[in-house]
Amino acid sequence: MNVSVVLFTSDLRLHDHPPLRAALVGAREVVPLFVRDRAVTGAGFAAPNRLAFLADCLHDLDEGLRERGGRLVVRSGDVVAQVCRVAAEADADEVHLAADVSAYAQRREARLRRALEAEGVRLHVHDTVTSAVDPGAVAPASSDHFAVFTPYFGHWSRWRQRDTLGAPRRVRVPDGIGSEAVPSRRGLSGLSPGLAAGGEAEGRERLTAWLRSGIAAYEDGHDDLFGDATSRLSPHLHFGSLSPVELVHRARAAGGPGAEAFVRQVAWRDFHRQVLAARPDAAAADYRTKRDRWRTERTAFEDIEAWREGRTGYPVVDAAMRQLRHEGWMHNRGRLLTASFLTKTLYVDWRVGARHFLDLLVDGDMANNQLNWQWMAGTGTDSRPNRVLNPVTQAKRYDPDGAYVRRWVPELAEVAGPAVHEPWKLPGPDRAALGYPDPLVDLSEGLARFRRARERD
Repeated sequence: MNVSVVLFTSDLRLHDHPPLRAALVGAREVVPLFVRDRAVTGAGFAAPNRLAFLADCLHDLDEGLRERGGRLVVRSGDVVAQVCRVAAEADADEVHLAADVSAYAQRREARLRRALEAEGVRLHVHDTVTSAVDPGAVAPASSDHFAVFTPYFGHWSRWRQRDTLGAPRRVRVPDGIGSEAVPSRRGLSGLSPGLAAGGEAEGRERLTAWLRSGIAAYEDGHDDLFGDATSRLSPHLHFGSLSPVELVHRARAAGGPGAEAFVRQVAWRDFHRQVLAARPDAAAADYRTKRDRWRTERTAFEDIEAWREGRTGYPVVDAAMRQLRHEGWMHNRGRLLTASFLTKTLYVDWRVGARHFLDLLVDGDMANNQLNWQWMAGTGTDSRPNRVLNPVTQAKRYDPDGAYVRRWVPELAEVAGPAVHEPWKLPGPDRAALGYPDPLVDLSEGLARFRRARERD
């Protein structure tokens, strides 16, 4: 009987998994393989929060496979070397893999193809596993990718989604293929105290509950910081414990303005993926340079540390940064506000902020994180690159009674109503008793500095 290897990467699920379905065609034996990639650790991307969520996902995937008669094979080291070794041990004639968009993933795929071909093993790369629409599926006539979201979304919306696939009933793994123990979050240090649980079962349960009782309010409530009407499914999309294709199908089946608004957010994720697939250097370099002379970690150390620790003196910014540290997650409106504050008000290099987010975010995705940071810094795809979000105005709009701020900034818990957003306006004795810092910079001064810098263009 022929044997296939299925290399799991950021597609840690059994439902709607095209590589696994293709490998199982003909009732062949399959080796479900995950490689703990030493290159990821060596590059500093193995953040504790993501390692813990990954461990949950792998444990759940192994359980699901065992329920079907199989198991997950775990190895560590260089991905290409380990896949070739497992393929040789299993006498496999083909390997199945989900397509990915980062520069590293593209290099890994090319290396893997060359190494397998040298051994007479075929590599099959499957699209629409980690994206709802493949990055190369829709493109303007004059370019290899869309640089503006609105026309991209028009094409994306008209693209016919493939049908979803059920989970396999049985998976047969050949005998004699050794495996390391499936990782566990036990023993990991540096985790956010409020870190969510991972895994396909958890993701599917959360999705079902949200479709039943949350999606209808999404259009009107997704920017409400305290109400938090978001799905919180982004970590499951990042690790692939939920399928983006299935997500779109089920949201559209739910119907209504909330579903439409949510599907649009899935399209934003695909938009960033097609940008990064075409411009892999945008993970670290300006997509559209403004020739900024950013303040760096050396020149703005104290301001950057205050931003990281949530003590900028602007309550909504500090609340969002403290939520990030506590949960390994941040409300999307908070992400926009904190990024605008760092890059536009403090005029600090966007890469400093993007790195900090990747250190903590459980959904730290190279395409979404880096390109959203560039969008807010004005070096990315935003058609208004010089827009600045005023944290006080935004706080009054999206946290009108201050409940979000009071939740995450306990120093201000006794300040009633919207006054919590401007504690510097409180009477002197009341203000001194708070133990809360003064603003790092006056907003008008920060805006003037940014405008002077951008006028060099």
